[in-house]
Amino acid sequence: MKQLRLGLSMFRMGYHVAAWRHPGNQPDGSMDLAYFRGITQAAEAAKFDLVFMADELAIRGADNPAGSRCRSSHVAELEPITLLSALAPLTERIGLVSTGSTTYSEPFNLARQVLSLDHMSGGRAGWNVVTSWGKEDALNFGHMDTPDYDTRYDRASEFVDVVRGLWNSFDADAFIRDQKSGIFYDPDKMHELNHQGQFFSVRGPLHMARSPQGEPVIFFAGDSEAGRAVAARAADVVFTAKQDLADAQAFYASIKDRLPGLGRDDEDLLIMPGLMPIVGRTKAEAQAKYDALQALIDPRVGLASLYDRLGDLSDYDLDGPVPEPKDPAFRSRAEGMYKLAQREGYTIRQLYTTLAAGRGHRMVIGTGEEIADEMQLWLETRAADGFNIIPTHLPDALNDFTELVLPDLQNRGLFRTEYEGATLRENLGLPVKSLR
Repeated sequence: MKQLRLGLSMFRMGYHVAAWRHPGNQPDGSMDLAYFRGITQAAEAAKFDLVFMADELAIRGADNPAGSRCRSSHVAELEPITLLSALAPLTERIGLVSTGSTTYSEPFNLARQVLSLDHMSGGRAGWNVVTSWGKEDALNFGHMDTPDYDTRYDRASEFVDVVRGLWNSFDADAFIRDQKSGIFYDPDKMHELNHQGQFFSVRGPLHMARSPQGEPVIFFAGDSEAGRAVAARAADVVFTAKQDLADAQAFYASIKDRLPGLGRDDEDLLIMPGLMPIVGRTKAEAQAKYDALQALIDPRVGLASLYDRLGDLSDYDLDGPVPEPKDPAFRSRAEGMYKLAQREGYTIRQLYTTLAAGRGHRMVIGTGEEIADEMQLWLETRAADGFNIIPTHLPDALNDFTELVLPDLQNRGLFRTEYEGATLRENLGLPVKSLR
């Protein structure tokens, strides 16, 4: 029986815009190593495949509506590779996945950072490829605006190729380290990259041994045609935000159908949509948990989170229809939000209160059995190979999931009771990758 793969997204203190205000949360948790240590160790005890750290390179958006910024927790967060490196010796089997921008990083530096984390963790590192889209990001790196959409994805595609080339600078058996002969490595098994491309000129080699898992696992999140093309060619795991089964199945097929033409098998790439479970022992208890969080939303913060994706809507009636997104910088997620509003008939106000919880990811409110049913349906109908669990608030939402959903999945044979391997690639059931 095919089993689910599960990741936990550790973003700040949870994904709900009011997560930091929840009485069960630690309001300064996003800057506290001990807070993330407890969450990661709890996820490892539950046998999650990985923890994932999203990242932003700026405080995005103006203070619009006025007063929204000082009421939001998004102004304080730790740099993910540094945090995951600190968590590596505090864990043993769980994967550690960091986001890294291809627009505001250099391939050599990022390749070195991720591979360092991989060695420090014994082969448990992953890199989530993002192109970055905000003007605020650009201003922090000496640019007046972000590159156009096509340029960002062309750069990302080349960036990934350079990073993989650097990760393959040495053959797996290149390092002899013979103290008697004095031979440290076999020079015939070291390879200069000598990459000359549209965006990068990188000689190499990277002065690091090969990964314990062949290569760190590459994750990709992108719903556009350009994003799907890069993901099918280079990714091991694809993250996505899908609200309904039909859309998820279409996305799944769009990615998987490309693989044979690229010399890849269906099992070479996993698709893991985001899922926000709000679980209770009864449906009413789950709904009460959701309602309690929703009551903590400041309307200014809810609107600001919507503006971040759809642009400034201050000229529109909050109780009127959601306008079609026009800014290409927001493309895939904005279109998903617009489709949701069209399908459900949401006004702007109704949309921001809905998205304040899941930030565009599918939310399911119910009992452990009901949520397990939903996850099984998506797995068995080729809508997902697993899920990136998007917690409303931490650690309570994780604890609810591990207590009320995971045992049901395990009883159905849909999720492990013990780790199968030592590396992230082994536990995800992915083949070892190598350019040589």
